[in-house]
Amino acid sequence: MSGQTLTDRIAAAQYQLTGSEVSRAVCKATTHEVMAPKKKHLEYLISATNATNVNIPQMADTLFERATNASWIVVFKALVTTHHMCVHGNERFIQYLASRTALFNLSNFIDKTGSHGYDMSTFIRRYGRYLNERAFAYRQMAFDFTKVKKGAEGVMRTMAPDKLLKGMPVLQTQIDTLLEFDVHPKELNNPIINAAFLLLFKDLVKLFASYNDGVINLLGKLDMSLGASQMAPYFLYSAPLLTRDLWALVKSNVLLRE
Repeated sequence: MSGQTLTDRIAAAQYQLTGSEVSRAVCKATTHEVMAPKKKHLEYLISATNATNVNIPQMADTLFERATNASWIVVFKALVTTHHMCVHGNERFIQYLASRTALFNLSNFIDKTGSHGYDMSTFIRRYGRYLNERAFAYRQMAFDFTKVKKGAEGVMRTMAPDKLLKGMPVLQTQIDTLLEFDVHPKELNNPIINAAFLLLFKDLVKLFASYNDGVINLLGKLDMSLGASQMAPYFLYSAPLLTRDLWALVKSNVLLRE
C-alpha cells in the first residue's frame, strides 16, 4: 500500500493537469513517504536534463519550491534529488544552479512535528549548505571538481599557477562544508539520510582525488629553496587538507616557477 499522502497526490495531479511532466516527476520523487526518491523518478529527471526541449529552470525551481515544505521528509528528498541531478544529470543543470544568486535557504529550517523531524532538521541545514557551496564552486571555477579528469594529465595536476592558487581554497571550502554534515552511524536510521550519505561519500572520494592532484601540482611549483623539513609538517597523512598557515607560507614566502 502506498504511503503517499493526499497532499502528494493533489500536487502531482495539479502538475499533470498543467502538462508539466517534469514538475510532476519532481513531486513524485519528493513525497511524504519515508523512503529515498524512487529510482524511476530520478531516472526520468536525469533523462529530462539531456532533452533539448526540457525547461531546466522549471525543474530546478520546482525542487526549490519543494524544499520550502514544512516536512523534513519532503525537504530532505528535494535535496537528495537535487544532488542526484548534479551528479548524474546533464551539466546544464548545475550550470543553472551556479547562475542563480540564491539557492537553498534552509539555515533556519526546523521540523517541530516530532523528535525525529527535529533531529533530521540539523542534517537538512548542513546538506543545504553543502549543495549551495557545490554550486558556488562551479560558479567560481566553471567546472565540477568531482567530475574533472584525475591523474597525471588531470585538470588539477596541470592547472596554471594563478588558477591553482584560486582553485585550491575553493576546493578546500567545498570539502570542509561537506565534512560538516558530520553524521554518525547511529544517525543513519532512515532511507533518506542514507541516500544523502551515499551521495556525499562518493563526492568526498572524488574531491579528495582532485585535492591530492592540486597538492602535487602545487608542490611541483614550489621554489626548491624551501626545505623539505619546513614542508613536512603540513603534509602528514593524518592531515590531508592544507592548513591556513601553509597557504600564508605559499602566498608570501614561496616563489612559484614561471
